Amino acid sequence: MKMLPIKRLASVTLGKMVQPKPGNEGDIEAPYLRAAHVQPGGNIIDLPEQTMWFGSDELRNLTLCAGDVVVVEGGAGYGRSAVIPTDLPGWGFQNSIIRLRSFPKVADGRFINYALQDALTHGVIDLFTSTATIPHFTAEKVARFEIPSPAVSDQRCVADYLDRETSQIDALIAAQERFVGFLKERRGAVVDRLLEEAGEYKQVPLRYIAADITVGIVVQPSRWYVDAGVPALRGVNVRPGRIVLDDLVFISSDGHKHYRKSQLSTGDVIVVRTGQSGAAAVIPESLDGANAIDLLVIKPGNRLLGSYLEMVLNAPATRERSSVEVVGSIQGHLNVAALRALTIPAPPVDKQQEMVDRWHEQAEEIDTLIAKTARHIEIAKERRTALVTAAVNGQIDIPKEV
Repeated sequence: MKMLPIKRLASVTLGKMVQPKPGNEGDIEAPYLRAAHVQPGGNIIDLPEQTMWFGSDELRNLTLCAGDVVVVEGGAGYGRSAVIPTDLPGWGFQNSIIRLRSFPKVADGRFINYALQDALTHGVIDLFTSTATIPHFTAEKVARFEIPSPAVSDQRCVADYLDRETSQIDALIAAQERFVGFLKERRGAVVDRLLEEAGEYKQVPLRYIAADITVGIVVQPSRWYVDAGVPALRGVNVRPGRIVLDDLVFISSDGHKHYRKSQLSTGDVIVVRTGQSGAAAVIPESLDGANAIDLLVIKPGNRLLGSYLEMVLNAPATRERSSVEVVGSIQGHLNVAALRALTIPAPPVDKQQEMVDRWHEQAEEIDTLIAKTARHIEIAKERRTALVTAAVNGQIDIPKEV
């Protein structure tokens, strides 16, 4: 199939640098489209309106009309694209956005958008923008970027077909994602119900039943970092009920000895202090002897099972209560004092084990459903990608009338 640079198919216009104040008499304050509006899969989302100042001629030149294609120029989402669904009268766009306005007798904006999505998915845009610095899909690069270019009538036919087929797939994906959300809510409700059943037992401040509650390494231990040594867990490694080893760091044995109070043992519970504050996980045998950086560390002792404490701390009801104790105006910060004061049901250890067993049994069923649904979502997304690739590149026959 013939390939043509986008400049042969559409006008290519870069947006305006943000102007927070009027520069001349007669400037107009107007809302503008920015990179955050353009999301994966060709979606344009609603965001709180932001405005800047345009000259009257600028605003006329930077209009956004139905059928325009907008492309993200730089940042984490560079190369993302979407079609403007309806006219946006009175709007302009920032210089993080490039507008493509197709030449009516040459191209269809929807086809250009699908071709760009396909190129982004398969890494072609990445190769085209490859650079030693932060990559930018600049207006000049967009103008030179080549995409398949069948006759405009065929482009419209392909775009109509993909609009219909991808909308069905997207609706299926959205329904499955809602189902996953429902399952996660149901998972949390199981724990909350178990805690309601434990209401007959006295609520006790955690400091009275845990052997010790302390904080891990707070001072940045960069001088102790080594390529291979003692694993040191951080907040990024903790999810509710599990530990992930992505971005794991290591400290030297000297550093490990220096920070004795944060040394971890099997069955200890670590709790995130900042960000996803309150998320808790039990230390498995494989991480016995690890260390903790900027995490709260709970030594359960004889009156408390680590698995029970993990379950209780991750329960939605507990997370809601503990969030009240979070301090810090910029980033949530759960401190040792708040955790020590947090009250939880304190049944006997055998009852704790019974509750944990029931929780695991029910959670396993829900997690199996979540995993199956997630796989269905993945397959649907793969199907969508393959369909766009095949249609844009002329690998499937599409009826002229659909």
